[in-house]
Amino acid sequence: MRWTGWLAAALATLTLAACATVPPPAPSPAPRPVPPIARPPEAPPPVSYELSALPGWAQEDHASAFGAYRATCQVSRDPAYAAICGRAQAAGSLDEVSARQFFEANFRAAPSGPDGLLTGYFAPEYEARFSRQDEFTAVVRPKPADPSLLSADRATIEATPEERPLAWMRPEELYLLQVQGSGTLRLPDGRRIRVLYDGNNGQPYVPIAAPMRDQGLLGADTSAQAIRQWLADHRGPEADAVMQLNPRYVFFRTAPDDGSDPAGAAGVPLPAGRAIAIDMMRHSLGEPFWIDANAPTLPGAFPAYRRLVMALDTGGAIKGDVRADLYVGRGDAAGTEAGRIRHTLRMYRLIPR
Repeated sequence: MRWTGWLAAALATLTLAACATVPPPAPSPAPRPVPPIARPPEAPPPVSYELSALPGWAQEDHASAFGAYRATCQVSRDPAYAAICGRAQAAGSLDEVSARQFFEANFRAAPSGPDGLLTGYFAPEYEARFSRQDEFTAVVRPKPADPSLLSADRATIEATPEERPLAWMRPEELYLLQVQGSGTLRLPDGRRIRVLYDGNNGQPYVPIAAPMRDQGLLGADTSAQAIRQWLADHRGPEADAVMQLNPRYVFFRTAPDDGSDPAGAAGVPLPAGRAIAIDMMRHSLGEPFWIDANAPTLPGAFPAYRRLVMALDTGGAIKGDVRADLYVGRGDAAGTEAGRIRHTLRMYRLIPR
């Protein structure tokens, strides 16, 4: 009994001692406030303007612009644009005042970005032959049956015999035809054949104006006319070496020539002076734009291009939000104009109200 009592007393003492040496539990920390979920700021709505605020709008030929819009607006697949197009086609031809009112009632203008670049292109008409003769030594090639040529460079393709020639041209004119993408060939018997783009070799397009200028082959005038004249004056290995600086090669197919303007990527004939090629990664075919282009860099150019145009085409060298190639028509006069267009560009997309 005494041993038991002593043991109980000892255990009680130890328990009290343990309780005396263990600190009281720390208070639980206050819960941290959960930060709010970060959400990206909402993009501000695009700045837009009344069309009357566009530079040059008051001087526009609105009836002509409406005619081009009405003839090509069906290209757009956007429902808002399609609704406006339907109203335009139902309206029929409009006079100057009514056409201006139509645009101002249906659209506002949104800038596409900072200053960019406007160039020009055209549908060339060149002499050709059905056999190699005299200066007509460059073969117009169809898309090759040999798949290896679909990735070969210009020099390799030109060194390969062509068993199915479409026609023969002067080398410098074939080169410029490939840059433009399509055109018309005039034969000695009076026949005319349209040649249309039918693919390329997948190589990058490299403009030759800059290297020609850097090599001292051209002066300040790097227009298409100056390039064409130099290539003609140096026809042969010297000119061939310069053209081969651009590895891209274009193949063609033929079609009857009915005298109309060619169709662009949108599949409708291009209205001269009212159609542009755009970067289809940034814009959609069928969209209307206002272009304000000035400050030309090439001699002999028109001082400014301010007009309503339709996005109806695309091109390998047309890259960026504010980059456009203006189609100016067919033939030599159009070629002279197109070769001098290199203007600072401001672009405004016409957005439905």
